[in-house]
Amino acid sequence: MQIARSHVLICGGTGCLSNNSMKLKEHLEEKLVELGIQDEVKTIMTGCFGLCAEGPIVVVYPEGSMYSRVSMKDIDTIAEEHLLKGRICEKLLIANRGEAYDEEGHKVENTDFFKKQKRVALRNCGKIDPENIDEYIAYDGYKALGKVLSEMTPQQVIDIVSASGLRGRGGAGFPTGKKMDFRGSFKGRR
Repeated sequence: MQIARSHVLICGGTGCLSNNSMKLKEHLEEKLVELGIQDEVKTIMTGCFGLCAEGPIVVVYPEGSMYSRVSMKDIDTIAEEHLLKGRICEKLLIANRGEAYDEEGHKVENTDFFKKQKRVALRNCGKIDPENIDEYIAYDGYKALGKVLSEMTPQQVIDIVSASGLRGRGGAGFPTGKKMDFRGSFKGRR
């Protein structure tokens, strides 16, 4: 199996899907075949980037170049210029569509929108293929679960969950750590 030199992540969030991001992916894949580079570029539908007003969003790695409001014509340009020739399409970058950036403005993490965030649960969204468990594991997915199952006692887990302040999603918002402790159901499992 050949390793792709570029990964193109296309937003599969509701807003981008409603703006035809799935058709953009299909068109890109056809264009890659036309250019003869289909084995060099991996296309991935990913989760929402969080910039719905800028969608459809397309990000090209390893550069991390984020393109916004991508059209079919833009896909042709991205394929011919960025993916075939290695030239970032400056005019299509989100940085040139109103978002403020620093000197490396084409990179996703440099947007004002993402600089102000500390993503935890969604930190890999837009970086990995959400349907590939190996990619998730490569980004330390399940690391905490492995620690819980192999290194911690049930009481240590309850203490951490209690300290986190995590609450249930029901109407009462009952503290999860207390629920675990009251039920005792977690204590007997390993």
